[in-house]
Amino acid sequence: MATYPPEWEHRFTLSDGAAAFIRPIRPEDEQLYDRFIAAESLEDLRWRFFAPVKELDPALITRLTHIDYESAMAFIALDEKTGDMLGVARLHQTEPSETGEYAIIVRSDLKAHGLGWHLMQTLIDYARKRKLHSIQGRVMHDNAAMLEMCTELGFEIHCDRDEPSVCNVKLTLQLLVARR
Repeated sequence: MATYPPEWEHRFTLSDGAAAFIRPIRPEDEQLYDRFIAAESLEDLRWRFFAPVKELDPALITRLTHIDYESAMAFIALDEKTGDMLGVARLHQTEPSETGEYAIIVRSDLKAHGLGWHLMQTLIDYARKRKLHSIQGRVMHDNAAMLEMCTELGFEIHCDRDEPSVCNVKLTLQLLVARR
């Protein structure tokens, strides 16, 4: 199991001036999830977990916070003043490990403050550093903000034939390198 990578720690200022500290998630972050989930709208939880959710099973929270940095990464955004969780973005390398599947959730009251965009950019930078060929994800068809962000970042978006309520999104990282 790979050790905690402190080189990914950094600060970010939201559009409203609030300061956030972004870092790889750690096991002790488990305690932050209950309060974070309580602050989320039911719609945002459905978009993230693809089902109506009011709370998360403690075993799931453990899986989300105890990761192997060799095959996965999760960046947590923390309020610098309070230490509260503001959002989290994760990337799990798939087999073969040339691609990664992402997921992002930002606290509902912080949407449109640039945090989701910043977390996605951090995931993209991380994936490039890991030499992944692509990032992919599944987005609910009615999650317009996430689909708009994916479009702006150059993701290919296709409706899932088996699940009409879901779009499959994919960003080929080699194209990003060629555009620079």
